[in-house]
Amino acid sequence: MSPDLDVAVVGAGIAGLTVAHRLRRAGREVRVFESAEHVGGRMRTLRRDGYTVDTGAEMIGTHGYPATWRLLGELGMSDVDAPLIGAGLAMWREGRAHPDVGDPRGLRTGAGLSVGARVALGRLLTGLRLRGRRFDPDHPEATPLRAQTVADLLRRHPRDLHDYLFAPIASGFYGWDTTLACAGPLLAHLNAVGPTSTFRTYRGGMDTPARLLAERLDVTVGTPVESVAALSGGARLRVGDADVTARQVVLAVPAPVAAALDPAAPAYVRAVPYRPMVKVACLLDTPVLPVEGTFGLFVPPVENPMFAGLVVDERRHPDRVPPGRGLVTLVAGPGAAAELAAGPPERAVEVLTAEADRYLPGLRCRDTVVSQFRHGLPMPTPAALAARPDFVRRPPSPVEYAGDWYALRPSSEGAVRSAELVAARVLDRRPTLVVSGG
Repeated sequence: MSPDLDVAVVGAGIAGLTVAHRLRRAGREVRVFESAEHVGGRMRTLRRDGYTVDTGAEMIGTHGYPATWRLLGELGMSDVDAPLIGAGLAMWREGRAHPDVGDPRGLRTGAGLSVGARVALGRLLTGLRLRGRRFDPDHPEATPLRAQTVADLLRRHPRDLHDYLFAPIASGFYGWDTTLACAGPLLAHLNAVGPTSTFRTYRGGMDTPARLLAERLDVTVGTPVESVAALSGGARLRVGDADVTARQVVLAVPAPVAAALDPAAPAYVRAVPYRPMVKVACLLDTPVLPVEGTFGLFVPPVENPMFAGLVVDERRHPDRVPPGRGLVTLVAGPGAAAELAAGPPERAVEVLTAEADRYLPGLRCRDTVVSQFRHGLPMPTPAALAARPDFVRRPPSPVEYAGDWYALRPSSEGAVRSAELVAARVLDRRPTLVVSGG
C-alpha cells in the first residue's frame, strides 16, 4: 500500500528542522513531529516580561560554522543578524576572575594559568595548527589522538593547564568528564572555531533560525512518537494510538532517545552517552558585571564542582533584557548537574543561586527560568569513537539519524552539519513506492 508520508522527521530542534528544510528544497514532502509544544529543542528561547532567555545554546562561531552560515544565507540572514558578542570570558582561580580565556592575549596576560602552563599551551596550539587538517570535525574518530582522553593528553603538562583551562571548558561548555571524554573531537572543534573574540549570538534569540525554518515547514508540535521500525521499502511510526507509515524516517533526537525509539538502531547510536545540562536564568532589576570586558565566567571543577560558571546575557546582546535591567545565567557543574536535572526546578534555583553568591555577592533574582536537560550534550567516549566508522559506512536506510551527536560535536553547528549529511543520504536512497505492514 502507499505510505501515509514521504518523509517523517522526528524532532523539531535545529537538526530536524534543517534536514526537513534540505529535503523540502530537493522536492520531497516532509512532516516534522515534535513532542514538545514548541520548536527549537536545546536552542529554544523563552520570552518573558521583556527578557529573552536562551534556554540552551548561547552562541555561534564566525569560523568553524560553515554549515550554519550556509543555512543562514538560505534563510535570508547575514552576520548582521548574528553580531559579534564583543566581550571575552574569564576564569575563576583562587578568589578572583582572570580575563582573556580562549584569546591569544591570554598567553601574555595569564588568563589564570601559570607561566609553565602557558608555555605548554602555546606548544600545544602550535602543534594543532601544524596538523590542523588531521583534526576534522566531520571525522572525530580519525584525529591523530584517536581514543586518548582529555585527561590523558594533559597528564604530561603542568597540572593547571588541565585544571584551569581544559577541564572548565569541557565541563562548562559541554558537561564532560575529562577522564572519559576523548581529546580529539574537542581539539578539532576548538581549532575550527578559533578565539572567543570571534563568538557571535543571534539577534532576537538563539531560536531565530528554528522559528524561521518552522514557518516554512509542516511541523506538528505536542505530538510524541512512541516507536519507529524499518519495513520493506520504508518505515512505520507509532504516533499516539495510530500507526503512520513513511518512505523515510529521520530521527533527529538525542542518541539515547533514538535508541529507545528504534530498537534496531546501529551500535553507534547506542554507544553515544549524553551528559545532563541545567541552567538557571536570573531576571534582574539591575545589570551585573563580574569582570569588565567579559560576558562569562568559568568556574573550574577543582574550585567548585557544583557550579560551572555564569553568563551575563545582556553582554552577549543588549536585546536580551529590557532597558536598565539585567540577566545572568547560572550553569550547574558536574557535581550537581545529574541531581538537579532529575529534581524539581526549585531545587536548581536554590542550589545554583547559593553557589553563585561566591562570584556575584548579593545576587537577587526578581524571577527565574530553569532549563533542565537530561540529555544535554553528547560526550565523545572511546567506545563511541570505536563504533562510529561502521555507522558512517553503512548504506542509506529507511531510518536515518541526525543531531549534534552524529559527529560527536556538541554545538548547533554539529547539528546543522549532520542535517546536511543526512539529507544527502536520504536523497541517495531510492525507496520503493510500497510499504508493507506488519
